Amino acid sequence: MAGIDESRAFLAVNIAVLTVSDTRTFETDKSGQVLTSAIAEAGHHLVDRAIVSDDCEAIVDRLKTWIANREIDVIITTGGTGITGRDVTPEAFQQVCEKDIPGFGELFRHLSYRKIGVAALPSRATAGVAGGTYLFALPGSSGACSDGWNEILRWQLDSRYRPCNLVSLMPRLSEK
Repeated sequence: MAGIDESRAFLAVNIAVLTVSDTRTFETDKSGQVLTSAIAEAGHHLVDRAIVSDDCEAIVDRLKTWIANREIDVIITTGGTGITGRDVTPEAFQQVCEKDIPGFGELFRHLSYRKIGVAALPSRATAGVAGGTYLFALPGSSGACSDGWNEILRWQLDSRYRPCNLVSLMPRLSEK
């Protein structure tokens, strides 16, 4: 049965949070705050947090910097996953990811559909792996970040979750 196996040890993960927005600051970034609070509450480590504009090159540059940082296991972005002209986070992910994790976006949209109906349609939430680092792109709303964390990431980033979790695969992400 799926769930937390209390006989296993919890392994804290090092996470960086990137907000993609032309208008938000650390004081007004509710989505980033939702994620950083959830990360701390779960017992993980927030290694870095940044805000970049809705600019593909700026997003790619920040992602590459964090992917190269061996202290960072996971990058979670918020914002830029819609379908407007300025929404370019998935395009930035395409430039850096070595492998896609299509199930993340599929599951996120399924969960969103259950909560907001067909308004989930324009979401391009996505995930992948690059340089042994997990990358997850969530929409910019605080509700979407809360749902993405509480319904998916909270469990998959917990080493005790059974029958499987993403933490258990970390040592093998860079295998050749």
